Order: sequence, then C-alpha cells, then structure tokens
Amino acid sequence: MREIEFKMERPGLVSAKQEVEITEHESASGCSYIIEPAVAMSGCYKGRDRIKSTHGVIKEIKHNDRGYYVIVEFDE
Repeated sequence: MREIEFKMERPGLVSAKQEVEITEHESASGCSYIIEPAVAMSGCYKGRDRIKSTHGVIKEIKHNDRGYYVIVEFDE
C-alpha cells in the first residue's frame, strides 16, 4: 500500500473509506494529482515517484491550522 496526502480546501467533500478517482497533471517540474471532481490536490512528484493507480481509498481526513488533508491509500 502507498499513501499520498492531498490538500482539500473545505470539509465535507469526501469521507473516510470512500473510493476516489484521481487524474494526473504533468508540468515541467513533475506530476501532480487531483481527486476528482476537483476535491483535493497533491503536491508535485518526480517521474520516478508517479502514482500508477487511478483509484484509491481514503484512509483518513486530517484537519489542522493549515487546512484539511486527505490521506489516500493506493494498491501499489
């Protein structure tokens, strides 16, 4: 299992144990991922660290003073 953290701007868009679909967006500095439909966004990853799966399951949602973070598990 591989865990990836996504930043979510507001609560209530997804819940724990929910299956989500992600899409990849490439840029000159690497790849980033979005939980569809535009729920949360990951940081940037280099080509060797790309996510191979297109679906994952939400493990947990964290909240701190910087916002909401969605932890997604991928079967990789």
